[in-house]
Amino acid sequence: MEYWNSTLGSGFILMGILNDSGSPELLCATITVLYMLALTSNGLLLLVITVDSRLHVPMYFLLGQLSLMDLLFTSVVTPKALVDFLQSENTISFGGCALQMFLALTLGGAEDLLLAFMAYDRYVAICHPLNYMVFMRPRVCWLMVATAWILASLSAFVYTTYTMHYPFCKVRKIRHLLCEIPPLLKLACADTSRYELLVYVMGVTFLMPPLFTIISSYTLILCTVLHMPSNEGKQKALVTCSSHLTVVGMFYGAATFMYVLPSSLHNPRQDNIISLFYTVVTPALNPLIYSLRNKEVMGALKRVLAKYMA
Repeated sequence: MEYWNSTLGSGFILMGILNDSGSPELLCATITVLYMLALTSNGLLLLVITVDSRLHVPMYFLLGQLSLMDLLFTSVVTPKALVDFLQSENTISFGGCALQMFLALTLGGAEDLLLAFMAYDRYVAICHPLNYMVFMRPRVCWLMVATAWILASLSAFVYTTYTMHYPFCKVRKIRHLLCEIPPLLKLACADTSRYELLVYVMGVTFLMPPLFTIISSYTLILCTVLHMPSNEGKQKALVTCSSHLTVVGMFYGAATFMYVLPSSLHNPRQDNIISLFYTVVTPALNPLIYSLRNKEVMGALKRVLAKYMA
């Protein structure tokens, strides 16, 4: 097998899901609509949280960070995939591939940690309401967000650097929507078994503590909610928590499939569908899940729209 010198080559070829689809034009139109929905809904949610002073509380501060991550995540992947399909040009440079991998891993890792912090926020709000503004004071909120971004970027830098150091074969076709670790390792002209094991172990290590925090928080929340005397209080708590749990389920389901399942259980078509789900579908749905059933967000949206459209 011939080696490909990345310093001399033109880059990789991202095959993506559009080229393997039976109806690529329809899928392209669907992805475009979902991307525009993700931009609009996350942008509006960020605007409302920033402008409306009634939403300047820890819960919505963290939700705003989630919208920012979703907005950036889908923008790292979707525009290039659509432009490549429309121009019939699927190449990506070595540096561009490394940058896309780094950004995707950073945003995915940051969201993983942020979802755990959001679960803790709900736990404090429901189980310790009198101490909520003490435990979730602004400095703590900023520390949570900074921790998520810094740890995720450091992890992403290590993963990206090590993955891209491998010699790659002349066959440069990545049968995937974006540059990610599993499909790239299949192109490596070297033994990657130890590194694949490390990716698996680190994936479990990075996903499990936040997931354990989320499960523990919601177990305690459920116990507290069941003992609430007010039905209205129960309903409000359950609506808020159900929204978060829906987002958690979508995120961790996709992340587990990509980074925890052994490589022997992967195939390019399934991986493409899962990557499409967490890069396009989830960012479009998250703000809708959080806002449509939230009276405070919908009320703030009406006030902001009335103010700027008057």
